[in-house]
Amino acid sequence: MRSRSTISVMRETDDTALVERFKNGDESAFEELVRAYQDRIYTLCRHMLGDIHDAEDAAQDSFLKAYQHLKSFVPEASLYTWLYRIAVNTCIDYRRKPFWESLFKRFAEGEEYLAEPPSGAPSPDRLYESKQMGDLLRQSLARLSPKLRSSIVLKEVEGLSYEEIAEVLDISMGTVKSRIARARDELKKMMKKYTEQK
Repeated sequence: MRSRSTISVMRETDDTALVERFKNGDESAFEELVRAYQDRIYTLCRHMLGDIHDAEDAAQDSFLKAYQHLKSFVPEASLYTWLYRIAVNTCIDYRRKPFWESLFKRFAEGEEYLAEPPSGAPSPDRLYESKQMGDLLRQSLARLSPKLRSSIVLKEVEGLSYEEIAEVLDISMGTVKSRIARARDELKKMMKKYTEQK
């Protein structure tokens, strides 16, 4: 079994080769980069924004920005953290958009809000309880400041190390640790307040 650091080094080697191919005019290299990172970038955007449609748009915008600036990317930096930084900044920009813009867009596109549950799904009570907790967590994350939210999402959802988060957000490791501790504390308080109300 390969260690995470071995896989990371292999990925960085592949990334460097793909970036060089792109800089030399090979457009398919960028498509390979998108395939390699699209799920992780989308997941990050989903947790940062809480809305699947905004997350899809933000992920797409993140890759568009990456495409526009990839030729100026410096290979000494990690492509992985560079892409995450673009995605985090894009999500912060999206959070500044008024809520009604997003809602209006979904209604204008005729989005379906009800879907059939899959067969073999958990009981309605269990599903409701799970959905309630998920909704509460998303609402609590949304109440955090963008700085705290981005730090905790990168740590707990994306599984980045403190060093990687510091690089993505371009802040010191001490600041990362402080923000994560504050985010955890605020989330605990919000969750406790909710459970006491029940």
